[in-house]
Amino acid sequence: MALTPGGSPKLQEAQPPLPPLPEDRRQERLVELHTSFRELFTFFCTNATIHGTIRLVCSSHNRLKTASWGLLFVGALAALYWQFGLLFEQYWRYPVIMTVSVHSERKLFPSVTLCDMNPHRPRSACHHLQVLDEFARENIHSLYKFNFSEDRDVLCAGDRVPLPAFYLDRTIRLQRLSQPGDQNKVGFRLCNSTGGDCFYRAHSSGVTAAREWYHFHYVNILALLPTAHEDSHRSHRGHFIFSCQFDGQDCQARYFQTVHHPTYGSCYTFNGISATQHPGITHGISLVLRAEQQDHVPLLSTEASIKVMIHGRDHTPFLEHQGFSVRPGTETTIGIREDEVHRLGSPYSHCTRGAEGVDVQLLYNASYTLQTCLVSCFQQLMVETCSCGYYFYPLPSGAEYCSYTRHPGWGHCFYRLYGDLGTHRLACASRCPRPCRESSYKLSAGTSRWPSSKSADWILSALGKRNPRSLSQNPGLRSHVAKVNIFYQELNYRTVDETPIYSVPQLLSAMGSLWSLWFGSSVLSVLELLELLLDAIALALLLGCRWLRRVQAPSPEAATGASRGAPEANQLPTDCRNDINPQGGTCQPHPPQRSREPWQESLLKS
Repeated sequence: MALTPGGSPKLQEAQPPLPPLPEDRRQERLVELHTSFRELFTFFCTNATIHGTIRLVCSSHNRLKTASWGLLFVGALAALYWQFGLLFEQYWRYPVIMTVSVHSERKLFPSVTLCDMNPHRPRSACHHLQVLDEFARENIHSLYKFNFSEDRDVLCAGDRVPLPAFYLDRTIRLQRLSQPGDQNKVGFRLCNSTGGDCFYRAHSSGVTAAREWYHFHYVNILALLPTAHEDSHRSHRGHFIFSCQFDGQDCQARYFQTVHHPTYGSCYTFNGISATQHPGITHGISLVLRAEQQDHVPLLSTEASIKVMIHGRDHTPFLEHQGFSVRPGTETTIGIREDEVHRLGSPYSHCTRGAEGVDVQLLYNASYTLQTCLVSCFQQLMVETCSCGYYFYPLPSGAEYCSYTRHPGWGHCFYRLYGDLGTHRLACASRCPRPCRESSYKLSAGTSRWPSSKSADWILSALGKRNPRSLSQNPGLRSHVAKVNIFYQELNYRTVDETPIYSVPQLLSAMGSLWSLWFGSSVLSVLELLELLLDAIALALLLGCRWLRRVQAPSPEAATGASRGAPEANQLPTDCRNDINPQGGTCQPHPPQRSREPWQESLLKS
């Protein structure tokens, strides 16, 4: 209570109290606003769950300990991120391990391709082949003084078919090559279309050189024939397959597909339609085959056998790479074990799940395999480089086969390109990935003499090889037949799966192990570091804004002069203008406010 100038008492309004100060300024609030980086760092080190951070605060009175723990903390952090770098470097290499597992279930019987090794002579090119045979006899005689037997069949007598235009290039002949310091070799010379850049296809074996030389001229003749010329199995004398049984039942003709190979003769591919339910020889395929060679070309094929290949269903057989031979006069038993390879694909390995993702147009109407892709790629490069295609491979649309009648010097181009393919200098190796799922067959074989001396007469008679002479009088009869048994040894098959060494869960687990090793903390500790980073950024922005306001504010001298002057009427509060107090009495200006602490100013501004 106070007295007015007239002496009457007057109640004085109480001043509002100042806001109370907090008991602990370091107490964490909903939104923590620190006044300095030192306060922010002290709060983090005191409350963080990372091991070692508290030592940076509690040892603040001992600078040596603080420096030591600071170096240890920085060193542990550097070692942690160095190991993180090694871990991510290994992860981005995408390494894999091969996991082998064994499964047991019914499997479809694989395809079996058999060739009689008896290529026939096309009637439309029979005369040209006879000219080539005469030229071959001359070359063999000039090298080895050997004369072929004269009791040969006249195969072209009576034929009246149009012959394609062809001339035999007699400049490409067999030669004996003698080089100083090297053994004698046999080969033939090939030049480009202008007669330059010549080289020799030479071999230390005269047999290999003669076969390759004859094969080169033979392809030039066949390339002139129409694409859809007669199939060899139509002109084949007799039947190649005497008998066939699959899973104890006779095979049906629809199980076989017949094709002709220029070197291997008539080829038959067996495709069983049922799954094998039991292992063993009685549940496989058993064939009795004819092994005669009526039209045998001695320089084209030097072996008397039957070519066999076991491959996946709907896969193109490449007998020159994966086929094996069966000897006539024997019974060959072949057991199969199957392995499957499952690849992960990108980014762990370079593989494809089909022909759609391959940058090569496949020329075979079959499933994708690495070999079909390589052959298709090579044939396309052959057409682009040599302007023609190799006769043993399918043609791209609009192309024609190579023959020196129409393409002089194609042999020079072909052998150069084929050599680059063998040394992986062509782009085909990178353009043709492996299949992501691939089956391979492990074979084990056994042979025995068949038919035996006691049973040969009646077996050959039952097969239609009737001859008044017995096997004892003609031992060569046994070489006319062969028996082949192919079966699953067991239905268990192995799968080889690619497994990544570091998947995403394994990567996170390895990172957590390293983090626990160096700092003994968890994922939430990483979030504390993130919170520290965000608080530091917010504090830096806040301090930057204050500095800009301080720079843009008026000078302290002007502010001091303005504060010393009396306030004008329009600057007084509304209640005190004209000394009028709505409640009566004399109006008095409000007393000055107490100055506040800097942290209070920060809180109020926020």
